[in-house]
Amino acid sequence: MSSTIRFSSLLLASLCLFALASAARAQLLQHKDITAAMAITIAETAIATCKANGYAVSATVVGRNGEIIVQVRGDNTGPHTLENSMRKAYTARTFRVPSGDMVTRVKNDPTLGLIHLTNVIANQGGLPIKIGDETIGAAGASGAPGGEKDEACVRAGIEKIADQLK
Repeated sequence: MSSTIRFSSLLLASLCLFALASAARAQLLQHKDITAAMAITIAETAIATCKANGYAVSATVVGRNGEIIVQVRGDNTGPHTLENSMRKAYTARTFRVPSGDMVTRVKNDPTLGLIHLTNVIANQGGLPIKIGDETIGAAGASGAPGGEKDEACVRAGIEKIADQLK
């Protein structure tokens, strides 16, 4: 009987090890990220689009973890535009929606605690960058006379690399 118990124990231990090894492999994540070249194109296009419309803006592109990939202060922009563009991008990435959506959320719930998180802002001008439903980053601009104008420039930047988001 003891050899049967040993065999059963050995078999059970082997199955557990196999299950753990299989589970470890299953936990690996695969994802796509924004490249530096893509981020530069987005920022340059956003700044150029706004400049063509008579607006001086700064632009920031963040990656999937909210980290800055590229940040450019546009010519003749105010010193606050760098921070503001980053916060718009960070907000869009964090919540996976345009940063302007936070304006509505705060109006509907003035005690919304999320607005007090570091780098979150309720201003229009940041858009998420997505592949399907997966948010892989975001871009934000600041400096145009109105968030809707900042957002239009960011949209132009993201559209410029849309063919690479597949």
